[in-house]
Amino acid sequence: MAFVTDRKRVTGLGAAKSGTHHFWTMTVTSVALLVLTPFFLAIIGPLLGASHAEVIASLSRPIPASIVAAYLVVGLHHFRLGVTTLLEDYVRGLARKIWIIAMTIVSYGLAAAGLVALAQIAL
Repeated sequence: MAFVTDRKRVTGLGAAKSGTHHFWTMTVTSVALLVLTPFFLAIIGPLLGASHAEVIASLSRPIPASIVAAYLVVGLHHFRLGVTTLLEDYVRGLARKIWIIAMTIVSYGLAAAGLVALAQIAL
């Protein structure tokens, strides 16, 4: 019988040793998306149906381009964390590892493609 307090037991972060970090990362990205979404919609909303020249002119300015870039990076990082949790809960065996790797590649690939497209527009 070990004389260990409840706090000492949870200090190890559980069986996976990363649950607390994952929870806080999801929480931080959620709050960041909560703040960024209205700005993103205020920038992108008026551009729906606008001409190509208006879209280029709007996204060429540094503040809107920065907000769109931040939204892309934070949103796709949050997506990766959520999909990883979903796959860990519902997929077993080697397929789990393959799907997690594939979805990580997809999410970072989409973020990179979005940033490259935005850089081509902004520069």
